[in-house]
Amino acid sequence: MNKKLKEKVNESVDAVLPITVIVLLLSIFVVPMETGTIALFLVGAFMLIIGMAFFQLGAEMSMTPLGEGVGSHIMKTRRISVMILVCFVMGIIITIAEPDLQVLANQVPAIPNDILIWTVAVGVGIFLIVAVLRIIFKISLPALLCILYALVLLLSFVAPADFISVAFDSGGVTTGPMTVPFIMAIGIGLSSIRNDKNGSSDSFGLISFCSIGPIVMVLLLGIFYHPTDAAYTPTQIPDVITMQDVMREFLHMTPDYSKEVGRSILPVLLVFLLFELITKRYHKHQFAKMAVGFLYTIIGLILFLTGVNVGFAPVGSLLGSNLAEQSWKWLLIPVGALIGYYIVKAEPAVQVLNTQVEDVTNGSISRDAMNLCLSIGVASSVGLALLRVLTGISIYWLLIPGYMIALLLTRFVPRVFVGIAFDSGGVASGPMTSTFLLPLAMGACTAVGGNVVTDAFGVVAMVAMAPLIAIQIMGVIYQVKLKKSASEPYLSASIDDNEILELDEL
Repeated sequence: MNKKLKEKVNESVDAVLPITVIVLLLSIFVVPMETGTIALFLVGAFMLIIGMAFFQLGAEMSMTPLGEGVGSHIMKTRRISVMILVCFVMGIIITIAEPDLQVLANQVPAIPNDILIWTVAVGVGIFLIVAVLRIIFKISLPALLCILYALVLLLSFVAPADFISVAFDSGGVTTGPMTVPFIMAIGIGLSSIRNDKNGSSDSFGLISFCSIGPIVMVLLLGIFYHPTDAAYTPTQIPDVITMQDVMREFLHMTPDYSKEVGRSILPVLLVFLLFELITKRYHKHQFAKMAVGFLYTIIGLILFLTGVNVGFAPVGSLLGSNLAEQSWKWLLIPVGALIGYYIVKAEPAVQVLNTQVEDVTNGSISRDAMNLCLSIGVASSVGLALLRVLTGISIYWLLIPGYMIALLLTRFVPRVFVGIAFDSGGVASGPMTSTFLLPLAMGACTAVGGNVVTDAFGVVAMVAMAPLIAIQIMGVIYQVKLKKSASEPYLSASIDDNEILELDEL
């Protein structure tokens, strides 16, 4: 096996295995499930592992160099109109191909899939423009974030209740394994052209804007769009007895998801070919490598969507409903928190982020400390989200205080931590959140007789909010350590000059 592919398979196993073990233990000791249902789940988990491995490797081979190329090329043109057009079009195209968004769209009863996907895609396109213009004109990230989140809260008070939780969830799932490598690469490409002291720190923050865009657009959609059918249809587990029945279910749905993937990836391929035709940026070897990367992406996405929709998500919904129907339904909260703890530890993009923080702080904030902080934060947020499912309390009681704390902390941490924290919100809410935690919440909500659209949705938003607070708290700790060590020559000499300048500006 290819060394890099093996590495991605191991990462996918780390992401999927904890949830698989938890579900199997629950099915033995707490909520018994039929053997056929468990077989569907296990096959779905296997397809999820292989699909995520191929998809992430393919995105790394194709989307990252394409994003860096596009970012550096549009910056070199020095033409604002070209930058705006390219960012808008690329933001839409990449978002349409995002698997997490497709999973969410399939579960939202209030909005047709195509309308939700295109609304979110336009939001990403518009706010990618905002993010790029901020880098070009050197606008303060904390100030702009405060303004935009104030706009989000104002719109949420006007939008119908059925759209609020879905809007915040859409912001979390949009920045998934397809969009994150591309958007981060654009930021690196843009900042590489700048030679000022804040160029590298300004490469962070693009993902945060691309998370806000979908929230704004879905809230606007709720204000102006009134669907006629918003009824939720509970997930149905197919009646399977033999392994042949199980495989037949997956094979039956594979062609449908293949067509869906083809429609999503085709625009990205056309952009890649057009960009190479115009710029001649990539030599033959790199072009061939990127072409193979796109092939891996397509294969992985087909396996991922088939495994999720046929075998993985339905069992999550069934587990949630079974737990919520018991007299000890409150067990759902610690079970969800446990799953949340392991989900964030296993997200590959989170580990990349933790390494970046360790490098930025010269080891003052270690990866282990970041992992622990994020795991506790996400576990707590998932527990609160499931408490909301069982009690029906408004999502405002959780989101408004959470975002106020996150925005307040921006005044007390180095600028680079603000960008990393708000970027990490989208990174933390990865594939496992939308494919298992959201169905778990939806199943539980159905069982207790709640409103799925207003009460169950919001889990992704809670997961996305936790790192905003957790990482900035780590930034405060880092700043305290930095100030204490400033008087010690042997320590202060190892700290990056940019960080000293950033602290002086606060």
